Amino acid sequence: MTRLRSASRTAKTLAAGFVVAVAAGFAFPADAQKVLRVVPHSDLRVLDGYQTTTAITTMHMAMVYDTLFSWDAKMEAKPDAVGSWSVTPDNLKYTFTPRPGLKFHDGSPVTAKDAVASTKRLIARESLGRTLEPFVASIEAVDDKTMTLTLKEPFGFTTFTLSGMNNAAGIMRAKEASIDPATPVTEAIGSGPFKFPKDQWNPGARAVYTKNTDYVPRSKPPSGFSGAKLVKMDRVEYVVMPDYAQAYAALVRGEVDFLDSPSLDLVTTVDKDPNIQVSIIASVGNTGYIRMNHLHPPFNNVKARHALALAVDQTEYGQAAYGDPRFWKDTTPCWSLWTCGTTFGTEIGSEPIKQRNLERAKQLMIESGYKGEKVTIIGATDIGYIRAQSLVTAENLKKIGVNVDLVLTEWGNVVARRAKKDPPEQGGWNIFHTSSGGSTMSLPFVNIGTFTLCDASWFGWPCDAEAEKMRQTFMREPDAAKRKQLADNLHKYLWENVVPFIPIGQFYQAMVHRKNVTGLIKANTVVYWNVDKS
Repeated sequence: MTRLRSASRTAKTLAAGFVVAVAAGFAFPADAQKVLRVVPHSDLRVLDGYQTTTAITTMHMAMVYDTLFSWDAKMEAKPDAVGSWSVTPDNLKYTFTPRPGLKFHDGSPVTAKDAVASTKRLIARESLGRTLEPFVASIEAVDDKTMTLTLKEPFGFTTFTLSGMNNAAGIMRAKEASIDPATPVTEAIGSGPFKFPKDQWNPGARAVYTKNTDYVPRSKPPSGFSGAKLVKMDRVEYVVMPDYAQAYAALVRGEVDFLDSPSLDLVTTVDKDPNIQVSIIASVGNTGYIRMNHLHPPFNNVKARHALALAVDQTEYGQAAYGDPRFWKDTTPCWSLWTCGTTFGTEIGSEPIKQRNLERAKQLMIESGYKGEKVTIIGATDIGYIRAQSLVTAENLKKIGVNVDLVLTEWGNVVARRAKKDPPEQGGWNIFHTSSGGSTMSLPFVNIGTFTLCDASWFGWPCDAEAEKMRQTFMREPDAAKRKQLADNLHKYLWENVVPFIPIGQFYQAMVHRKNVTGLIKANTVVYWNVDKS
């Protein structure tokens, strides 16, 4: 199988040294400010978390904005921007007020009008927020400090949705939040613990976050995204370095402090360095998966999707993408669409296709009507595990008689192209690889990969009315035991009739940093409050 970079080449690159950050144009303040220098996993290009689910934008939103509610370490919704709230006995009318002292980075107070506009944007556009929309009767600002949310029928996950997926549903000023939901907001003025000085943002080179000195954190201890967001750094600076070996060399020399989701095949080059620490912050890790385009041949046919599943060996993907067994689940491959080891984790329905069978896969491709057309895989060159997974899938498809068109480019280009619904030969695609946090994939209610909402589905656009009906029934069921059975039924149906994506293994992304960096929050997304540097 193909490795991203040989050990000898890595050693030579590291030994050759690194051009210091200052020489590359990344100058830092000369005063006594505490600066955390981070090499992010990807370049920040989109500032509006209502437009994309990419991790780098989600991280940006969590830094700059507060949300009405936030998920704690147990995936329970806790008040964030909300100061006090109540719900009527019939569970139909919620009343919220903002917490005292909350104001935007421009100095203006956060009002009910801002919360209303942001919530309307949430349910119109954001992937998780859209699940709330059918239940909403009205969202209103009673006065500057009071917002009401009235439902048509009870919905047990109301406060849970008001965080958005991975805390991406930031409270924006009303003038930004009221922009057409399909139009990206290009400002970044929130009320969160960090400010984003846009004039210091240089896409492709760097992004800067500065401490919001006016921020009044909550009193409870940090837990996941919830609780006190205590900012201990004056400045967090993203230094974009697409070359992994260059980034590792910078870390070893102390020119940067933190590598966010670095290439795991290079961890061993710094593993024994007394100044470097390898940390894992996600409690349930991530799930890697293959996403197929359900609009165009061949994967508009479920037999072709079953064929691709039959070509998968999760161990092969784990070895190629993550290497070191510390970072991936080698012993028990799992075919649950809901995260393995969580409440709704189950393999029911996957039994006929979870054992690799290339001959059967070939036959299913023929039965699907496939006649040798190109199948376009779009993969990333700057995210190592995605590149490796793309290469493995390309080889597996060739083994079952598929004509593969592998397009490797930067992740930002993959993100742009995967949004296109055009046929592959007209700039669209058939397959891409990605991963999602295990927590956000653990619930049928949250896991956007299993939504079958047709044009409103996440990229790939699976469409199945029966599956969506089953999911809605699950969401409305108040009894926990009955919900579990409904989830099992839905899982079986999805594997037999939809195959929205194909899981290719769970992994635990390492964060590599200098040992003088402490206080990392265990959450689904990397955030830099509570982080300190000695």
